[in-house]
Amino acid sequence: MNAEIGSQSLELLGWSEFFAAQIGEDDADLAPRRISSVHRARLEAIDVSGPVELDLHPNANTAEFAVGDWVLADPWTGMFIRRLERKTLLQRRTEGRNDQQLAAANVDTLFIVTSCNADFNPARLERYLIMANEAGTTPVIVLTKADTSDDARGYEQEAMSLQRNLPVVILNAKSAEAIDALAPWCGPGQTVALVGSSGVGKSTLVNTLARAGHDGIQKTGDIRKHDAKGRHTTTARSLHALPGGGWVIDTPGIRTLYVSDVTDGIDTLYAEITDLAPLCRFRDCTHAHEPGCAVLAAVAAGTLSAERLQRWRTLREENRGKTPVLTGPKGNKVIRKSKR
Repeated sequence: MNAEIGSQSLELLGWSEFFAAQIGEDDADLAPRRISSVHRARLEAIDVSGPVELDLHPNANTAEFAVGDWVLADPWTGMFIRRLERKTLLQRRTEGRNDQQLAAANVDTLFIVTSCNADFNPARLERYLIMANEAGTTPVIVLTKADTSDDARGYEQEAMSLQRNLPVVILNAKSAEAIDALAPWCGPGQTVALVGSSGVGKSTLVNTLARAGHDGIQKTGDIRKHDAKGRHTTTARSLHALPGGGWVIDTPGIRTLYVSDVTDGIDTLYAEITDLAPLCRFRDCTHAHEPGCAVLAAVAAGTLSAERLQRWRTLREENRGKTPVLTGPKGNKVIRKSKR
């Protein structure tokens, strides 16, 4: 752990000074390991030697771990000791649950995969962008199936307009050229994750990036031509090594992505509205009807889309309604849904 060569090897797994700073004197004899897959009753991990055992205490809950987590373990018994603080965390709230579902941890770049067909949905892409913004990871829109579209550049321009300085890459998920197109984000020690609807080519792209060949590391499913819907083929999150020294996490297709606990993510996505808000006459302006509203003035001037403002309102209202709040006396607070 303290040896220079060991530190360099860990860096190839995604280790950085952020994690090293969390190691104290009492941890000197423990072994850093990275979670490579999460199952209902067990975890799989890797270290500088490859796959390693990671045993949990009987009452441990695997739902509290995410693929990409760094943990410390007893090197002799393989027993989990503690999880290190995460640098980034992709998570989402599902309907009917107050807790967050963990998707991936310590991800540097989030590839948001969609296709140049009926699957392309700006409102849904904005929800993925909010997830990335809130997590602190860098979002990149990846457009697949461009070879089946007559207007791939049109899709590219629309995607680029969703957020300031948003990288957008057009590629064929089955082509080796996809490796070069995404290489800037897949260097040694870098971790990327893929999200998107089922059937848009996420698993195919993972296979291509990892050069899995005919064996394949993820099953893939066809997409229906009439509505661009695909079969759900990835059922578990897992960490895969990339030939260039990076790591990729594939995730199951997300059918419904609610926004909750993501105020900062929304503000980053709609930076033009966030920047205009302080110029409004009223400090608590809702940008709906107030006189002297700088946001409504921008819509009237044609510099801000009325449709985009409406999506901002929808997401802000959903975030307000679905974010649980703590209520009750101090020391005995409970979670309840906030009222709309």
